[in-house]
Amino acid sequence: MENDVKYRQLCWHSRRGMLELDLVLEPFVTQRYRLLAAEDQARFESLLECEDTELFSYFLGRVVPPDEDNAKIVEQILAFARSRN
Repeated sequence: MENDVKYRQLCWHSRRGMLELDLVLEPFVTQRYRLLAAEDQARFESLLECEDTELFSYFLGRVVPPDEDNAKIVEQILAFARSRN
């Protein structure tokens, strides 16, 4: 039960103020999050605390996240997004 509530909260927090971020984050959380190892799930949750402008820069490849954990999950999200195209 608690996991379902947490999952729904993550889905909600993956909806951002920018459509471009929604198109990257929402499919990742709905299709991949539950398949991630616990440490990667924690990385994803931490990444969602970043500002939209930071996330946008990360996903465009303009900036590499300075935090190693964020960099690891961003790479997984980008790999997933590339595999869908």
